[in-house]
Amino acid sequence: MQIRKTLKLVFFIISMVSLLSLMGCWGGPVLTEVSVSPTAITPNADGIEDVTRISYHLDGSANLSIYFVDDEGQRYYFRDSRRRSQGDYQVDFGGVVEGSMLPDGQYTWVVEAVTDDSQTIKEEGDLEISQADTEKPELQGFSVYPQVFSPNQDGINDRVDINYYLTKEAEVLVYLIAPDGETRYPIAEVERVIKPGEPGFHTYDYEGGVDLGAEPPPDGIYTVYAEATDRVGNRTVATSTLEIAEGGVPRADIVSAIVDFYNPETGDTVVPLGQTLAFTLTVENFGSVPIRTNGPSSGNAYRSDENFNTKGFFTSAGTWRVGIDYEGNPSYAYPYRWAVGNLDQLEQRVINDNVEYYLMPGQRALITGSIQLLDVPGDRDTVEFWAGLIHEEVRIDTFNDHVSPTPILIGF
Repeated sequence: MQIRKTLKLVFFIISMVSLLSLMGCWGGPVLTEVSVSPTAITPNADGIEDVTRISYHLDGSANLSIYFVDDEGQRYYFRDSRRRSQGDYQVDFGGVVEGSMLPDGQYTWVVEAVTDDSQTIKEEGDLEISQADTEKPELQGFSVYPQVFSPNQDGINDRVDINYYLTKEAEVLVYLIAPDGETRYPIAEVERVIKPGEPGFHTYDYEGGVDLGAEPPPDGIYTVYAEATDRVGNRTVATSTLEIAEGGVPRADIVSAIVDFYNPETGDTVVPLGQTLAFTLTVENFGSVPIRTNGPSSGNAYRSDENFNTKGFFTSAGTWRVGIDYEGNPSYAYPYRWAVGNLDQLEQRVINDNVEYYLMPGQRALITGSIQLLDVPGDRDTVEFWAGLIHEEVRIDTFNDHVSPTPILIGF
């Protein structure tokens, strides 16, 4: 008899525990306190009822969705199965779903929570949208040129032009997306009369940061990504591809800053008027990219009344050349210039139907040349001559300027 009473008591306790557990599970819906206010919006960026606020409370963790259903039953997801923990939430909705403004009309809003045990709880109501700004900003004529880009300051395909026509006022972001799909490199717009974000023609000049002495993005194939977003959230995206090849900051110098000036007939630094001053030096490309050069070739001879222009070897932006200058020069710097090596011994490439010459990374070249002195610069007996390594229309690095100044006695 006592055993039977004990079994009944145990069964009663187990039943009560189970019931309490079930009551705990069924203590109330996970999604509560849902509200959408106001229930009518005019999303046109006039500052009056442009957005509605969606509020809700979760009693536990759930996957939360917010979507809108039009008269034809099509769903527009504002939030799709976002994981949320217990707490109060608020979010403003301005009529834009996935970058596009919903057109005017009557919609059913739905806030839906799915619990970990697959229970679905949802609440819904009405939302009216009117006077919506559905016009998207367009990036008409979006173009990237050239599409193979070598940011190494050699003057060939060093810069990329990105152009488009913006049809309405919008914030525009332009950047490169690296091959890893994550790393981004922002690109700044060129300042013009038309300000950034204004309707009209816009252009970007991208050089990879090399002009500032920074290393460009690594070689590879990139996505050029442009995104325009107007005041209400309408968004347009335009993309293209860009290949970066042989990008890097060019670096070269006159080895050990040594230049040997001499009279080739005597070997000393006395050069009678009418005779020749010769020089020898070595240039090294110690950078990671090729450096371009042009003539005249190493070994070429000048007269003192000539210069590289009179010989037909004009300045070419981005090329490297060795130059000789002197004390009392009345003209522009380094009037006597030579290629950074013997052209026949440098790498040759045909680019845009022209033969280009390159000193490759790690390569050294011996440069020689001579100047026949037909007059005395500055009417002086002794004149200093020096060498330089010129990166034409880019810069002359301090360590490559006024290298090895040497007094030359000019005899009469």
